[in-house]
Amino acid sequence: MKLHNSIGPNPRIVRMFLAEKGVEIPLVEVDLMGGENRRAPYTDKNPSGQLPCLELDDGSFLSEVTAICEYIEELHPTPAQIGTTPEERAATRMWTRRIDLNIVEPMANGFRYAEGLPLFKDRIRTIPQAADDLKALSREKLEWLDGVMIKPFIAGERFTLADIFLFGFLDFGGSVGQSLSPELKNLNEWWARVSDRPSAEASK
Repeated sequence: MKLHNSIGPNPRIVRMFLAEKGVEIPLVEVDLMGGENRRAPYTDKNPSGQLPCLELDDGSFLSEVTAICEYIEELHPTPAQIGTTPEERAATRMWTRRIDLNIVEPMANGFRYAEGLPLFKDRIRTIPQAADDLKALSREKLEWLDGVMIKPFIAGERFTLADIFLFGFLDFGGSVGQSLSPELKNLNEWWARVSDRPSAEASK
């Protein structure tokens, strides 16, 4: 297998997931800033033009972060980053979905439509007038998450894909003007725990 890789939070999530499992996959660097991902031959591999993309041994390709991580978990179930029982897997997927839809998507689009506008305006449909509201939506959901966190990790006692997903994007957000508020005590304590994991450093 090969992982078509680049800068940005989405590839980092997969790299951190792999690091947690102790699995190494050769990386093929794609020039995101130069738009290599938006033209052939990359779009022959992943028509959506997004990164990362996992090239399988049979020559097929798998994209979307959660799908790639699910596939890796199937191949390397230990240590489990999604779950070992139906209940654990369901809880991880529930929290990953909540984080993706309610925090990650508005945060990422808030960036694309504002600070990232020079890069994205000719690549995707952008809505600059929506940027501030999208960032506000992300902040509101982070406040909500802070209020319901009573365990060390997002899905409870287990460190899971949900934690990796949120960590990757909060780290990115901090670099583009969407830093985690210091008032969110539970999330800041969680941030410190995750930052100390070897996979956080290994995936940079």
